[in-house]
Amino acid sequence: MFRMSLLFLLLFTMPPFLAGQTTISLSSSGAEPKNGAQSAQGNASAPATASVPRADRPAATLITLDQAIQLALTNSPTIKAARTQIQQNHAQEITANLRPNPTLSADTQFIPIFSGDFSTDTLNNLQQFDVGLGYLFERGRKRQNRLQAARDTTAVTAAQVADTERTLTFNVAQQFINVLLANSTLQFALEDLNSFQSTVNISDERYRAGDISEGDNLKIKLQLLQFQTDVSSARVAKVQALGSLRQLVGYVSLPHDYDCAGDLEYKALAVALADLQVKALAERPDLKAARLGIKSANSQISLANANAKVDVNASASFSHVSGVSSTSLFFGVPLPIFDRGQGEKARTRFALTQAEFTEKAAEDTVMTDVTNAYEAAASNQDVVKLYVSGYLKQAQDSRDISQYAYKGGAATLLDFLDAERSYRSVQLAYRQALAAYMLSLEQLRQATGVRNLP
Repeated sequence: MFRMSLLFLLLFTMPPFLAGQTTISLSSSGAEPKNGAQSAQGNASAPATASVPRADRPAATLITLDQAIQLALTNSPTIKAARTQIQQNHAQEITANLRPNPTLSADTQFIPIFSGDFSTDTLNNLQQFDVGLGYLFERGRKRQNRLQAARDTTAVTAAQVADTERTLTFNVAQQFINVLLANSTLQFALEDLNSFQSTVNISDERYRAGDISEGDNLKIKLQLLQFQTDVSSARVAKVQALGSLRQLVGYVSLPHDYDCAGDLEYKALAVALADLQVKALAERPDLKAARLGIKSANSQISLANANAKVDVNASASFSHVSGVSSTSLFFGVPLPIFDRGQGEKARTRFALTQAEFTEKAAEDTVMTDVTNAYEAAASNQDVVKLYVSGYLKQAQDSRDISQYAYKGGAATLLDFLDAERSYRSVQLAYRQALAAYMLSLEQLRQATGVRNLP
């Protein structure tokens, strides 16, 4: 009767449903956890925040999410390799803008090698000397079209590199959230171990006083093994998460004992789907690359038409034959009877059609990505609200009541252990729900193509 009355009182005074925009953080402060029922009651008064030590020892270097993303964009070998493609394209622009080189020619004929007569009269009257200079005159503005096509290709490459950076940014944010989840799980495991240790101590006292049997006392001690295992598993998960993040950021850019600054937190999503879709259509780099691909395809068509124009070979030469000097002019033009660039013109037209379909497919992908990410974020937000609106407090109240009643001899060991398992399960699920919600927001940022959601 005492237990039911106390539970009814706690549930009846439960706080109302969360409304508007509320931040729910799992603090990374270094405050020591409280023992036993005192810790549980302190947390019950503030279900939105759990303040426990981040780890066993402080890290020498703490980085925020923004710093991690900036380090990755600066130091990632993958991004550095992708950016060299832009530099390569700039070099191709230089090549495309070059004019043809002039041609210098020279020859001499009727050299008296066998007669051995290299007199002035022989050189002047018998030998022939020719010196010429030729140049290819391009028609159809070929150089200008080559340069424009190269610039458009560079623009497409730059957009593709930006899309690679967008993917890397999401991967870093995803792994950063995994580190925060590992930190939060480790904090909770340490707090729970500390709290349950006080229960073990009280059970030992009750056993020595004859209030409980040796079997019940051993069951309590065996249950402590699960808490210790949870702490070990949480430590391993944190080390692995930090290692994966360090690989993305750049292994040598961070010290071995670094850690992530920040908390698992909930901030309400207050933006309409239509606004995000409009933003994504304007900002997504892969869609920009597809649109620039159409411009590049048009440049290739112009270049193909220019290349179909015949060029003029012109040269001038100076000749000295039999004591007479003369000048000659030469002009050469290929006759476009068979090859008029028909194949290349047709290919570039089909390439333009391909680019247009690619843009349409990219637009569909953007709209789908934004819709899916938005719905996932909204669904995860609803789950987090369910926990905050009452389930967290109910699980903690149930654990606190069972713990208080068990310590006072008013509840069985089975009731207390069941309430403890339920509390741990709800707390871990809550942290996972927070991490899933934060990850869905990162997916929404990736789908939109911007870090700051409108």
